Amino acid sequence: MSCYFRHMEDIFTEAGIQVTKENKKELDRLLHELVDVKYKSCSPTWSLIKELRADEVSRRKLVDNLKTRWKNQGLS
Repeated sequence: MSCYFRHMEDIFTEAGIQVTKENKKELDRLLHELVDVKYKSCSPTWSLIKELRADEVSRRKLVDNLKTRWKNQGLS
């Protein structure tokens, strides 16, 4: 689970999310949903996130969607 989190500190910071051991699993589930990959499929999830990060517009959408969904779930 969340094997790619160590590479995403900048994304989490921009989204205003502090990753803790208590919220890590739910955050991982949310990221899987955002890229439409079945939960616990780490490699495909990270591959899609890397693609989104490479393009500034897609990156901004990822950060904004993550921030919005996280807050809407009351997990901020």
